[in-house]
Amino acid sequence: MEVAGQRHPKLDPREEHFSIPRPCPGLSLFLRYLPPSVAPRHCRPVLYVHGGTFPSALSIAHRFDGRSWRDELCDAGFHVWGLDFHGFGFSDPYPEMALPAEHQAPLGRATDASRQLKAAIRFIRSHHGVDQIAIIAHSWGSMVAGLLAERHPELLDRMVFFGPIALRRCASDTPRFPAWRLISLKDQWNRFTETVPQGVAPVLTKRHFDPWGEAYLDSDAESRTRSPASVKVPSGPFQDIFDAWAGQLPYDPAAVRTPVAIIRGEWDNYCSDTDARWLFDSMASPIKRDIKIGRGTHLMHLETTRRALYRESVTFLSGRDEPAVR
Repeated sequence: MEVAGQRHPKLDPREEHFSIPRPCPGLSLFLRYLPPSVAPRHCRPVLYVHGGTFPSALSIAHRFDGRSWRDELCDAGFHVWGLDFHGFGFSDPYPEMALPAEHQAPLGRATDASRQLKAAIRFIRSHHGVDQIAIIAHSWGSMVAGLLAERHPELLDRMVFFGPIALRRCASDTPRFPAWRLISLKDQWNRFTETVPQGVAPVLTKRHFDPWGEAYLDSDAESRTRSPASVKVPSGPFQDIFDAWAGQLPYDPAAVRTPVAIIRGEWDNYCSDTDARWLFDSMASPIKRDIKIGRGTHLMHLETTRRALYRESVTFLSGRDEPAVR
């Protein structure tokens, strides 16, 4: 039975929390929900599927200068949900994360995560009494969403793939990851800034990164007991990404028929022009968009061009690109 959770701090007074059972007994998944800020014409739920290093509170729900991507969607009339996969945020961690990481398989692979995503979608459909919902998936989350779209197209209305991972064939020796890994603030800062060309103005400021970083460390109760302070996350997403770049994508884009928008930044080294073109051409979706935003990286939702990302996602998910039925 689904139980509303009350033990976690809210990011907005109107926010609701839910704890739902995952497919494997004994563990619970965390969902956060924010209702529309305007009276919607239709019930349009959208679920955010996070990437491989930080959960919903630090992505779609994080407010920069008082405004988040979630706020933008709520103002457009969407019911906005965020899922934390196991090992992230407020969802239960895998029990194996309490054990040494070595000599264990990477935790949180896309196949397992897609089952978690399916459980979350079924709960949201029941909560709102709808047949389908929309998805926004970032980075590794696009593979999880793609796998679900391939196996259960009946659950989905539209999808936004933000900085998606595509198939590459450029690695002859794929690294093998342990069960979990630690990621420090320095690691995150380097990830956020490494692809910005030298000599151009930064797209992420320390003024924004510093409070985000404190919230990031707060997402793991033991983070500040480590030196350097760091967050423990499952390594499955990293393994999935490197496997995809070695020619093993966990889903078949040709089997995806859900309308999809690919949105990426100009400086996104995880989703290059070649990656986006391959994914766009491979998908069987009847409605497709490939949108590139200038001065953006793989973490564009935290950067100065984030408002452009917000607008493009709202426009596509609103579905105003289909001809009117006469």
